[in-house]
Amino acid sequence: VGLHSHGFWRPRPLLDTARFTLSFNSWHRKNHQDSQALWKHEAVQKYLESLSKEYQQVSHQLSAHSLNDFEQRTLRRRCADLSPIAAAFQEIKEAEREVQELEAMCTELDSRDEKQLLELALEEKESLDKKMNTLCRKLFQLLVPKEKYDASPVILEVTAGRTTGGDICQQFTKEMFDMYQSYADYKHWTFDIVNYTPAEIGGLHHAAAHISGENVYRHLKYEGGTHRVQRIPETGMSSRMQRIHTGTMSVIVLPQPEEVDVKVDPKDLRIDTFRAKGAGGQHVNKTDSAVRIVHLPTGLAVECQQERSQQLNKEIALRTLRAKLYQQVLEKQFSQEQSARKLQLGTRAQSERIRTYNFTQDRVTDHRISYDARNIKEILSGKEALDKLINRLLEFAEIEAVTQYLENLQALEGGG
Repeated sequence: VGLHSHGFWRPRPLLDTARFTLSFNSWHRKNHQDSQALWKHEAVQKYLESLSKEYQQVSHQLSAHSLNDFEQRTLRRRCADLSPIAAAFQEIKEAEREVQELEAMCTELDSRDEKQLLELALEEKESLDKKMNTLCRKLFQLLVPKEKYDASPVILEVTAGRTTGGDICQQFTKEMFDMYQSYADYKHWTFDIVNYTPAEIGGLHHAAAHISGENVYRHLKYEGGTHRVQRIPETGMSSRMQRIHTGTMSVIVLPQPEEVDVKVDPKDLRIDTFRAKGAGGQHVNKTDSAVRIVHLPTGLAVECQQERSQQLNKEIALRTLRAKLYQQVLEKQFSQEQSARKLQLGTRAQSERIRTYNFTQDRVTDHRISYDARNIKEILSGKEALDKLINRLLEFAEIEAVTQYLENLQALEGGG
């Protein structure tokens, strides 16, 4: 942040517009476990103080009569960027002062004579702590740039693992697909099944759905990866011996921006029709309405059996294919990063798991953030418990982005 030699303001970008990815690699930094803990970090305080001062200076600069139209527009944009951050910063400072005053009062109270007053003060402090964490979360959301496709609908795919587990993998894949369908309903999103390939014994080999609504990709982007299940089968020798089986399934989440415009040469496509294999509907197995499209140059294949009309299924499959081809374009643009699809799918090996669902211990563990949640049925119901886990992931991503930026900033200022 600084002034040109001519006195014109030259702003430093807010956390830049660089793409932040959720690596989770640095979470040995235990002092950054939540938004409020990060708020107290010296580097964060220093950075926010500088933004607050910049806001005051920019506001003052705007009152100058010597600015031309270009300078005024630039300063107004910067002022608009800084205003909500400066307001949130002051709001947290005020809440922090209230907490400190309450803490001081609690130390002065005699627990024997004023026990009731002390209890009220402690309740008030707990309420203020929650308020502080909410305000800190809001502040860091303002600091972290929104990803380009956060508001986009997605194509979500689930695939049963090829590892040991057999029926366990297929049954778990069905439960996971049902979970995301319930979560879409919980979030008031639209969930359209594009492809559904059931297994013989009530499970699911593969399925895909188009999910649209408010900020779908933002909430689902960290669900991609290998999910592991540990449970005792309900039937068979293992159930009688109480043997725990382990299996995996994979989730892929691809953003599908509305503005995707990828030219596909019809000569590069092989289009096959077949009878739908999905669950429900009188048209299933009656007509060749399902469509499979293979993009010959890349080998990408998509299927759709959602509609009764073969033409509609073809249009949906083409839209899905364009989204996948567009994803490849994005991956080439960011060649320094691993392919998002490969990163999510991996080799489906258990060592690459992002989350474990342990039915015998009734526990779900997200290994990226060392987060444990009890009551698997609540998670798999796709409602509040899953939403809480997903929001915890988003909070860690925001904290990681702020932490990464500040560390880079410190290194630059230190000449490192």
